[in-house]
Amino acid sequence: MKQLSMNILKLFPFIKVEIYNKELCFVVKTNLVDKALFIMKNHFKYQFKMLTCISGIDYPNNSYRFQVVYELLSVKFNNRIRLKCFVNELIPVTSVENVFLGASWWECEVWDMFGIFFTNHSNLVRILTDYGFEGYPLRKDFPLSGFYESRYHHTKHRVVYGEIELCQEYRTFDFPSPWSTPKWKSY
Repeated sequence: MKQLSMNILKLFPFIKVEIYNKELCFVVKTNLVDKALFIMKNHFKYQFKMLTCISGIDYPNNSYRFQVVYELLSVKFNNRIRLKCFVNELIPVTSVENVFLGASWWECEVWDMFGIFFTNHSNLVRILTDYGFEGYPLRKDFPLSGFYESRYHHTKHRVVYGEIELCQEYRTFDFPSPWSTPKWKSY
């Protein structure tokens, strides 16, 4: 594994190399993701021909809020590696669907859930949320109740959308705890 990482580092300018659970993880600049994946897939020493997953992670307190993780598998050499890049709301990631055809679905999912935009994508659409959905549900700052609710309207005979209405106001309970010391004296 150490030799694999040293050979890859000679080929490509990665920012950082990590080892987690005996698997290599490379941090790459956002604008070089497609080139790094192309080398990993087509170089005769590595042959990571399968893209097993693309996922997003949200770290709202960081300046580069999102992390996009590409997981690759080499069936020939029985190895797995990860490539990571860091982006914020304004930095798009280059689509890798020209390198891996299966990346199209995962990029749509990451865009739909996190709002990370992929440039040069052939059909970046929402696949898990509704077309009129506002916001990105896997961001840490997305409200748990959402912004809008959908319900069936009996007189209009269709589904309507409206502002969310909470049936019950938030309550504050100011009861003494049974585990705290009582405020009365016992005789």
